[in-house]
Amino acid sequence: MTTAATQSALEYAVSRVADHFMFGIYFDLSRYLIAAGVLTALLLVFRGFAERRRIQQGRRASRADYMREILSSMRTVVVYAFVTLAILVGRETGVILLSIKDATLWTIIWQFALIVIAHDAWFYWAHRAMHSKRLFRATHLHHHKSRTPTPWTAYSFTMTEAVIEVAFVPVFLLITSQLGIAYAGYAILFFIWHQMIRNVMAHAGSELFPAGWVDNPWTSWISTTTHHDLHHSSGHNFGFYFTFWDRWMGTEHPRYREAFREVTTRRREPQPQPVPEPAE
Repeated sequence: MTTAATQSALEYAVSRVADHFMFGIYFDLSRYLIAAGVLTALLLVFRGFAERRRIQQGRRASRADYMREILSSMRTVVVYAFVTLAILVGRETGVILLSIKDATLWTIIWQFALIVIAHDAWFYWAHRAMHSKRLFRATHLHHHKSRTPTPWTAYSFTMTEAVIEVAFVPVFLLITSQLGIAYAGYAILFFIWHQMIRNVMAHAGSELFPAGWVDNPWTSWISTTTHHDLHHSSGHNFGFYFTFWDRWMGTEHPRYREAFREVTTRRREPQPQPVPEPAE
C-alpha cells in the first residue's frame, strides 16, 4: 500500500470514529433531555396529580440539586458516547453481531425481553456491590446526593458508576455474538429507550403507576416509582425494572407495598368553600 493510500485509509478511519462518537453524544444527550424534559413538563402540567402522588412529602429538590444532576449527567453522556463508539466499531469489525435489517417481529420481541431481564440482573448485583463500604463513596455516593429524586437524576453518576452502568451493553452483545446471535437493531433501540423512560419514571418523585399495581399478581413484579424512591431515602430496593431480585435476596423495603398504597390512595384535599355574604 502506498503512503497516499495509507494516509487516505487512516483519514477515513479517523472520520468514521469521529462520526460514531458524535452520533453517540447526540443520541445519548437527546434521549436524556427528551425523556427527562417530557416527564418534567407532564409533572408541571398535571401538578395537582403530581403533588397528591408526591412520595416524600416533607422534602423537595433544590435548585442546586437540579444543577448538580444536569451537569454530572453531561459527563455520563460523554462516557456513554465512548461505549456507543466501541459498539459501532465492534460491529464494523465483526466482533459484535448486529442485524440492522431483516429481523422478524418475534425476533425483536424475544431479544428485547432477554436483554431487559439480563440488564435487570446486572443492575441489581452491580447496584448492591456499589453500596458496599469499599465502593460506595467512590462510585455511588454522588447519585445518592439526590435524596429527593427528580427526572434529571437519571444520569447523575460519577464517571466510575457511569462506566459500570453502561458496560452491560457491550458485555451482553459480546456474549451473544460469541453464541452466534446477531442482535436486531430494533431490539437494541427499544431496549435503550425503555431503559431511559423507566429510569426517569423511577426518579419522578411522584408515583406514576395506578393504584392497585402492587396487589395485582400480573403487575406486582414490575417495580414502581415508590420502589426506587424508597431506595434513595432508605437504602433498600436495589432492582430496576422488576422486584424479583429484591424479593429473592430479602432486600425489598418491608413497607414498600404499604407506602405505595398510601401514596396512590391519598385523597385530594378539599378546597375551602367561600363564605356566603349575609343577606341584607
